Amino acid sequence: MSESDTSMSLLPSPNYILAPNNRLHSDLDFHRFAAPNRRVSRAFIIARIFLEEQSVSLLDSYRRNVSRKREEIAKLQQGKAKEQAKIANLSVKIGSASQALSRTSSTSTAKTKLREIERHQKDQVTAEKKVADLDYKIAKKQKELSDEQKKVSTEEEKEAKKRQRESERQSRAEQSRINQINRTLDKHEGLHQSTIETLEALQQLPERIMVLFLASNPVDAQQLRLDEEARSIGDMIRKAKHRDSVSFESRWAVQPMDVLQAINELSPTIVHFSGHGSDSDEIVFQDANGNAKLVSKEAIVQTMMASSSNIRLVFFNTCYSYNQAESVIQHVEAAIGMNTSIGDNAAKVFSSQFYSAIGFGLSVKNAFEQAKALVMMEGIKEENTPELFVQDGLDPEDLIMVRPSGVPEKSFESSE
Repeated sequence: MSESDTSMSLLPSPNYILAPNNRLHSDLDFHRFAAPNRRVSRAFIIARIFLEEQSVSLLDSYRRNVSRKREEIAKLQQGKAKEQAKIANLSVKIGSASQALSRTSSTSTAKTKLREIERHQKDQVTAEKKVADLDYKIAKKQKELSDEQKKVSTEEEKEAKKRQRESERQSRAEQSRINQINRTLDKHEGLHQSTIETLEALQQLPERIMVLFLASNPVDAQQLRLDEEARSIGDMIRKAKHRDSVSFESRWAVQPMDVLQAINELSPTIVHFSGHGSDSDEIVFQDANGNAKLVSKEAIVQTMMASSSNIRLVFFNTCYSYNQAESVIQHVEAAIGMNTSIGDNAAKVFSSQFYSAIGFGLSVKNAFEQAKALVMMEGIKEENTPELFVQDGLDPEDLIMVRPSGVPEKSFESSE
């Protein structure tokens, strides 16, 4: 079996099980783990693209079917009309022969007319059977026509929704271009004003930020190297230019009740979830026995809403956390999530470089791009798995987490 055959054969299956060193589990069978299979998502993407490309030709095919069914019905109705005309003509002939029979006194003529009437009646019965058969066929074709018309209506609705989405996408792209033009114009303001704004932005940042690392590695799940990820992040922060401005705290074997406790205790700027995720938008914590406990996307969003006074960024370093990240930005400035499964090595390399760049005072956007770049340089083919989300109206290039220690909050008062 070829690779493409293998991929397509997996399309109907809803179970995508955690492979070794991949942070993935099935919502239908979390406690079972299978061999590595990273081709499933790719196969689904290929299938989706293929279906979208075929949608227009499918609609044309349904419309041609409607036209053909109408032509078939019209042809059957013509046949029916012909047979009905034949029946009417035979009725006239039967009536004429009956009149002639009633007038004749000749025995031979009477016999002839009787045979004629009998023949016409037989032909009339045959024609009536054909009409009944044609009525059945017409009703069947009308049912087929109705089914095809429903298919046309369904496809037309899909096309209308697709056009609407494309129009909305173009509107967003146009707005993005306008925003870019405005940003470019803003950059041409005077050097003095730009310097003042930059320092004022630095003054708005805390002198120290807190990164809260929440790790969960249930004993009944594939074991992940979360300790190596935490160690790598801590090492990269210690090597950063503004290391004194970043505090890194970790919590292990996290249970649901530990999340709010740690947030309330530490008031973190960044909350980092590390461990397993599910393709049904769940994060895997631990229960009191160390076994897996699934927590829904809605519960995570509610937690961030109730705790977001100081939290600016939430980092979901777990599989299939795309929707969680997209939802949580209702309450925090930015979030990072994964659009599919992610391997241990990619998770460690990406996160450690991200926090290194944050420690050097770079924006969230620059830190995100640098982290992707390092994943690529390491030869890990997962640079497109992480995705960055920001609140509407915010520019990720303007989101800077660290204000270097030593920058005075009132540094402008004397110069002004």
